[in-house]
Amino acid sequence: MSALPADGAAMPVDPPRPSRRLSLTSVLWLGALLVLVSFVTASARGAYAIGFADILKTLWAALTGGLDGSADELVFLNIRLPRLLLGLAAGAGLGMAGALMQGLFRNPLADPGLIGVSSGAALAAGGAIVLGSLYFPELPRALGSWTLVLMAFAGSLAVTVLIYLLAQSEGGTRVGLMALAGVAINALAGAGLGYLTFLASDEQLRSIQFWLLGSLGGARWSSVLLVGGIVVVAGVAALTCARPLNVIALGEAQAVLMGVDVERTKRRAIAITALAVGAITATTGMIGFVGLLSPHCVRLVAGPDHRMVIPGSAMLGAALVLLADSVARTAVQPAELPLGVLTAFVGVPFFLFLLRQFRGRV
Repeated sequence: MSALPADGAAMPVDPPRPSRRLSLTSVLWLGALLVLVSFVTASARGAYAIGFADILKTLWAALTGGLDGSADELVFLNIRLPRLLLGLAAGAGLGMAGALMQGLFRNPLADPGLIGVSSGAALAAGGAIVLGSLYFPELPRALGSWTLVLMAFAGSLAVTVLIYLLAQSEGGTRVGLMALAGVAINALAGAGLGYLTFLASDEQLRSIQFWLLGSLGGARWSSVLLVGGIVVVAGVAALTCARPLNVIALGEAQAVLMGVDVERTKRRAIAITALAVGAITATTGMIGFVGLLSPHCVRLVAGPDHRMVIPGSAMLGAALVLLADSVARTAVQPAELPLGVLTAFVGVPFFLFLLRQFRGRV
């Protein structure tokens, strides 16, 4: 978030943008172009390279019912396309959630992990991997391959609710208390995950580590539909928080005087973040840094208005995940690098470059 002036003067709800900053239309067009370029680039790259013309041919055949079962069609439609769409949804959800959290906490260092979504998912997934077969042997038989996904999603929501309840006081939800509770619960979840790692066998340990580092390798059409649907619904709901968050940037007391239901906005932002990031983390593992990087970049070039920051962060997050995944699939063939490692390697230098270039606007 852009900081308040040093003299404490109030800023307008929709602050005027300097001429060098992008308009809403420019942000949307530029974001859409970036997503399109990233999607096309990632579509062609992989252990099995597919030319752009072959991709268009495959898509046309799929739409017209003219599929012939060629290798290009099988690889693209059954393996690569679900992976790309899941990456698109995951990146958009993480970027959008990061914008909401930074606006809610009025802190550019906030990210979705601050309310315990990722740590709760990690702890529940680790518990399912290490202890599930011992204490809940019926779950794999009943849920099949969805066991880990549902356990991680339930864990993310449970920890988020716990942190939210700990932040309650007589005056409502205190974001400062929420941040402190988040730090404590995240540390506790990390300790629990460390203990599970200690108990795990070598095979279980590899499963935990691979899941914690994030990957789109397990993408399938059912998970794409689930995560994509949740992210779309969460994105529409997030846009309704844009104007209230612009007012909350002035301070909660000022926002109340201007007629904003601050508590309702807090609950909505937290619920949207928990739902979107919980679903994403449950299906892809932990993908870090996207929710921190994307809102910063959009804010640096377009200003602090959340009507631009939220959709812009979603599109930039989607492009970042797609590009990182394309590198993860090709950098060390035939092996695959963890996606969470790549998002940090790709994102951190770019983020530092932007801070250096635009440090006067931060």
